[in-house]
Formats: sequence, C-alpha cells, structure tokens
Amino acid sequence: MKGINFGIIGCGRVAIRHIEAIQLASNAKLIAVCDGDKARAEEKSLLGNVPFYVDYHEMFKQHPEIQVVIILTPSGSHYEHAVDIISRYQKHLVIEKPFVMTIAEGLTLKLLADKASVKIFPVYQNRCNKAVQFVKNAINQGELGAVRVGTVRVRWCRPQRYYNLSPWRGTWAMDGGAMTNQGIHYIDLLRYICGEITRVHAKLATLGAEIEVEDTGVAIVEFASGAVGVIEIMTSARPDDFEASISAVCENGLAVISGIATNILQTFSPNPAKCQLESENFKDAYGFGHNKVIEEVANSILYDKQFLVEFDDGLQTIKLLHAIYRSDELGTWVEVNEAKDSKRLGVPDEALLQLYRTSTKEHETAL
Repeated sequence: MKGINFGIIGCGRVAIRHIEAIQLASNAKLIAVCDGDKARAEEKSLLGNVPFYVDYHEMFKQHPEIQVVIILTPSGSHYEHAVDIISRYQKHLVIEKPFVMTIAEGLTLKLLADKASVKIFPVYQNRCNKAVQFVKNAINQGELGAVRVGTVRVRWCRPQRYYNLSPWRGTWAMDGGAMTNQGIHYIDLLRYICGEITRVHAKLATLGAEIEVEDTGVAIVEFASGAVGVIEIMTSARPDDFEASISAVCENGLAVISGIATNILQTFSPNPAKCQLESENFKDAYGFGHNKVIEEVANSILYDKQFLVEFDDGLQTIKLLHAIYRSDELGTWVEVNEAKDSKRLGVPDEALLQLYRTSTKEHETAL
C-alpha cells in the first residue's frame, strides 16, 4: 500500500503514542523526529528507529520527503510552529490539543493552509473510543432519544509539583488552565455526543496551586436542541484523581462514560449488558484513538477523504472554550458563536516563547 511520510516536532510523552500509531499503520511511515532537548529527541529516535534533530529546519533540509508534520510542542507554540512550517515548507499538519490557543489563530491558520493547499488535522482522539461512538450512535439512532441534560465531570489532582515541571505549565500564554489542558477533550466530547452548545455561563477559580490560570471551573451550558448541561473541571482535587466522566440523561434513559480516558461505558440503562461489550482497557490516558487518527490522516491525503474531525469542527471546540473564559471575565452569559478571544488565554509571552523556538544555526542528527 502507498504510504505517507511523517515527521514529528516535539518529543514529550505523547510523542510515544504517535510513534506507535505510525508504526502500526499500513499507510504511514515515520521519517524523523525533532526536539530542542537533544536527550528527548534521541530517546524518541531510538523508539522510532529514525534520525533525530534539534532544529526542524535542518530536519526538512535533510528530509524533503516528509509530507506531514505532527506538532507536539507546548500548546502556546503550536500556532507559531504551524505558521512557519506552512509558510516555509508547505507541509500538512497534525496538531495535538489544543491545536490553537485562540480563535484568531485558528482563523488565520485556516487561511494560510487553504492558500498553501495543505490540510490541518486537529487531534481529538477520544472521539474514536468504542464507548463514545456507541453512545453517540444510540442518541442519533433514537435508542436513547433526545438529550435532556449533558454533564462533564473531571475531578483530578495536579499539585504544585506538576506545574513546576516546566516553565510553560500553568501559564496563560503557553498552557491555559484546567479547562484548556485537562478539560479540552471532555469539552469536545460533550458537544460531539450531546450536540452543539449555543451559550455558556461560567465561573473559574484558582484554589489548589500558585499558578496564573484556573485549576477549578464550572459552567452551565445550553444546547441548540434546548437541552441544558453542566461542565465541571478541576485539577484542585486532593489527594488523588477521583473522576472523569460524561453523562447524557435522555428521554429514554441514561448513559455514563468514565474510565481514565472515556473508555468505560459505566451505565447504559436501556441495555446494561452493553456496558462490558462497549468498554475498552487502556494502558494510559492516551488510549488507542491515535491509531485511527494517523490512519485517517494518511487516507485523507492519499484519497482526499474527509478526516475524522474537520478543521471547522475542531475550531468550534476552541470557540466554546473561549466562550467559557469570556463568560468568567464578563460575569454573564456568552453566546458561543459570538464569543471573542479571551483577554487572558493565549496572550503571547515572548520570553516564554523564546524558550521553545528552534535555532536555525544549531542542529544534530544521529541514527
């Protein structure tokens, strides 16, 4: 089978999952990896059995055959790296969550991608989970019926030492708080499973760590269907992670998805026997969804197929995220499609950004 050549920029923990997914795909091949930290780049190169670089400009010079770049750098660097790679090298991009920090970044990136005739693939891998697909289909096909209340609860523990691991963590410019970092997948799944959200009223707070951003947030939401819901996301729970769940109370019953990464169908009242059948065991919070993501990225390029999450769909989750922040800033209801960028989230910090920029003078490769 004809394959697509991938390169990776950013060799943190999630890079392992992307490397594994490429290795498992019959239509994809990993060519090289890059990270400003030589040790991390070398470690991932050994895992992928490919050359490593500390300068992505050098990586592209040595490997012009790379067709798709997976951006796994800190969140606040995604936009700058994406713009540079599209403008200089005209590569397709896979970008981890959140794929942009602001609505404005997303709109600009879309214009650049269209002009360069390249595709951007936002990563929302949890949409691929068996339990998620099962509940979504049960709603769409009428088994559960119309949603009446949709709820997200993420009650996790991220103590001060977590935020002290890297300078970008817990910052408005490069990370965002519990809603943005830990909550983005759950916020996305709420609209994916229960339908589009039209407006929100949110309250955010910082209660468990000395950081710029929120570690606790609650939002009331209204769906386009007339249903209502609640988003509760926190990293200030102590001393452990307690819960991460999505529930849909519908006209014909209740569905609850839980587990370390929305992988367990905990409750399905119309047919409880489905719970075991539609659940998966994950070894970590990344799950198996990246396997499908990489396979479908390659298919989209090879055969011009529609991707799992189209750009505008992915950007709608970013709009919802900013509506939550704007509601907290304004102290009132905010319409999602009329929301402007938060005054805090994604505001650039040049000193922080400089720590994660690639020097074009320094590079190294090794097998």
